[in-house]
Amino acid sequence: MIPSVRLSPAPAAFSGSNLRSKSASIPSISSLKPSKYVVSSLRPLYLAPLGGPHTAELKPQSRQPLEFRCAASAADDKESNAQVPVQSEGAQRLKISIYFATWWALNVIFNIYNKKVLNAFPYPWLTSTLSLACGSAMMIFSWATRLVEAPKTDLDFWKVLFPVAVAHTIGHVAATVSMSKVAVSFTHIIKSAEPAFSVFVSRFLLGETFPVPVYLSLIPIIGGCALAAVTELNFNMVGFMGAMISNLAFVFRNIFSKKGMKGKSVSGMNYYACLSIMSLVILTPFAIAMEGPQMWAAGWQKALAEVGPNVIWWIAAQSVFYHLYNQVSYMSLDQISPLTFSVGNTMKRISVIVSSIIIFHTPVRPVNALGAAIAILGTFLYSQGGKTDVPATPDWQNWKEQITSNLVLHGF
Repeated sequence: MIPSVRLSPAPAAFSGSNLRSKSASIPSISSLKPSKYVVSSLRPLYLAPLGGPHTAELKPQSRQPLEFRCAASAADDKESNAQVPVQSEGAQRLKISIYFATWWALNVIFNIYNKKVLNAFPYPWLTSTLSLACGSAMMIFSWATRLVEAPKTDLDFWKVLFPVAVAHTIGHVAATVSMSKVAVSFTHIIKSAEPAFSVFVSRFLLGETFPVPVYLSLIPIIGGCALAAVTELNFNMVGFMGAMISNLAFVFRNIFSKKGMKGKSVSGMNYYACLSIMSLVILTPFAIAMEGPQMWAAGWQKALAEVGPNVIWWIAAQSVFYHLYNQVSYMSLDQISPLTFSVGNTMKRISVIVSSIIIFHTPVRPVNALGAAIAILGTFLYSQGGKTDVPATPDWQNWKEQITSNLVLHGF
């Protein structure tokens, strides 16, 4: 808390003849000891002679000693009291609602078209590459046309970003591989276990500790995911392992991002754009090695024969919406608190699971739905357990970084 300063209305008068003796009692700035708090006044300081403006008309030969009054006053009450208008609670709620609605809608659309593409064109490595390529092209065009201000980066920025991009690439490809083998709903149920990975990695590798509610929330998360996996009608080991690897990769991505990007003045939109570009550079040679142009050509002809030109629209849609929903998720974290973000992420996962079951007519047994509900509930409790991590002295940036590392930031 910054202490307040009250200015006394009583003026302090000094005459020119005794100014030298008076100044001797005033300590110099260099002799002052550094204090924990720095107090400053934004009000202007005026110096005026006691005799008023006519004192300036004194003749030089009179050599009368001049007295000055030192007093602080506001130049204009309107100017000194000007404040940035505080956004009303209703407007803030409306903005958050718009962010959530856009975020959920874009994510649901992406998952639907991504699954359509993978059903018709089952090449997850190429599909992942196209998603990153589309987003990178969109942002480069925005920078070139000055629709978005280009970030100011240096070599050190890209060095720090590299491990983040590696983890992001692995997590993205692993999630896409999972969706190519199992239902979208099953992938997202398994991905709801990401908080458990985050706690285990942070606890055993980084030595971090968490409140008791956080550890207790892992019980329904792990138990619900296990129940859903055992009762999944279309269980596939490759799909299951893909979702698990994606969880682990995204946890390391968040850790690398938290540790490396401190002090980097790059907005959420540009940060994700740079991340997409570097991930694209990393992924492209591996996609060619894993699948290759010959497999892609054969699969493309088969997709056109079975689906028709619609597959082109599906690929374009899943690529565009993948980038857009990630952009909105990064941008929304700059506008809302991490805890609000985590609650929204939990609700988003529910919307993806429900919508995919309805659209793709995924068979779900009651016990399977129960496992999914328990896992999602555990994720919600996990995000609420992070409230105990708030420090006594509010420091928004540190609090944001501390909680963000414990959240499920993105549900790919």
